[in-house]
Amino acid sequence: MSNTHFGYETIDEGEKARRVRGVFDSVAPRYDLMNDLMSMGMHRAWKAYTVLVANLKPGQRVLDIAGGTGDLARAFAKKVGPTGSVVHTDINEAMLRTGRDKLLDAGVALPTLVCDAEKLPFADASFDLTSVGFGLRNMTHKDAALAEMNRVLKPGGRLLVLEFSKVARPLEKAYDWYSFNVLPRLGRFVAGDEASYRYLAESIRMHPGQEELKALMKKSGFGHVDYHNLTGGVVALHVGIKC
Repeated sequence: MSNTHFGYETIDEGEKARRVRGVFDSVAPRYDLMNDLMSMGMHRAWKAYTVLVANLKPGQRVLDIAGGTGDLARAFAKKVGPTGSVVHTDINEAMLRTGRDKLLDAGVALPTLVCDAEKLPFADASFDLTSVGFGLRNMTHKDAALAEMNRVLKPGGRLLVLEFSKVARPLEKAYDWYSFNVLPRLGRFVAGDEASYRYLAESIRMHPGQEELKALMKKSGFGHVDYHNLTGGVVALHVGIKC
């Protein structure tokens, strides 16, 4: 069996999905609170920018992958309206349940499905837009997942990948200090889980940088790919078009 990374640890490929599932089973109840604390609320602006770039129209179909607690799915649903649809998916049942309950509390009922991004249970050319927010770095075979996202898009459809990325060089030392000193402590005191937030910091460093991910998306079938750096490259929004 081939090896892959779980943070800085090298493990068997078959172990990664189970280990990642354990992380998100643990953090699901405090996920939204931790997002606000870790990013000082900036994750809301990053997601709002993603919705702006999506430029959705009433009646369009959207697949939200690794949709977690449903922030993007809820915003997309407002844009496509009652004549459109947003399918809210995640591989982790605990995260999906938390998101479904949050959406229902807000009066939003969406199709919700546990599924693996590497084997999407949808027909070819089913969606106008696919999105994955802060989930790609946790996938074992990113190339396979990206190819699946391409497959289910209609010609001319777009994929939006919102993910932590390679920070601008002047910010590197401060960002590293924050990531490896502050985040794990926040995890311990707020979520009761230091290890999962140390994994978060490590997984960001193991994820492809902006240009690497752009190349991987092109290799996975997207004819045109561009990216937008947000907050000095702490996060990047990649946009791929299926030609």
